[in-house]
Amino acid sequence: MLCVNIDRTVLAGEISQEGGGVTNSADAGTGSDAARTRRRYRQLRRAELEAQTRLRITEAAMKLHGTVGPSRTTVTAVAEEAGIQRGTVYRHFPDEDALFRACSMHWLSLNPTPSPEAWVEIEDPSQRLRRALAELYHWYQRNQRMLDNVFRDAPLVPALKPPVEGLQRQLSAMHATLMRGRRQRGRRRARVGAAVGLAVGFGAWSSLVRENGLDSAEAVDLMATMVSAAGAQ
Repeated sequence: MLCVNIDRTVLAGEISQEGGGVTNSADAGTGSDAARTRRRYRQLRRAELEAQTRLRITEAAMKLHGTVGPSRTTVTAVAEEAGIQRGTVYRHFPDEDALFRACSMHWLSLNPTPSPEAWVEIEDPSQRLRRALAELYHWYQRNQRMLDNVFRDAPLVPALKPPVEGLQRQLSAMHATLMRGRRQRGRRRARVGAAVGLAVGFGAWSSLVRENGLDSAEAVDLMATMVSAAGAQ
């Protein structure tokens, strides 16, 4: 009797004969898995590089918005700042709106506005106002260059309309929080509301601190006194 010793892995797989050779399906499966793994790795690596390029473009645009301003930021300048070709910018951001939207979202993620939710816990409206203005004026101080450029260029660049409107909505939410618990009614409440609206604006901080030489703490005191006087009349 002729005895043939067959390996278990061969016995478990399908045996095919091609040109006198024997192929083990288990080995073929292993090769296929390895190919899929390599392909998956290449896909992940390509996606990672694409994300890095997109971030470089976004940060380049953000830097230019904060220096020369949005209206003077060109695709050519963004490409040069990011160290890529113009076509690469368009491949990631087909139009100005897409680029400005990504830039605004990235900038706000790095520079979030103060949250009025923390102020709600302060029952005294006057103390709440002082806390809010201190945080807001610090934010204005830190981001004044970008805010100057954005507000200056907003009438010239339609793509700036959504982020500017978004900031205005945030200021409106702050205003509503700062009006909570105030007992004034009628025209007196209207005066208080107007004073609070003036106090939270970037223009008020800019006028008091940059144009008239107050520090932020003095600006907070002055605005808080103004709001208090508006409610007392």
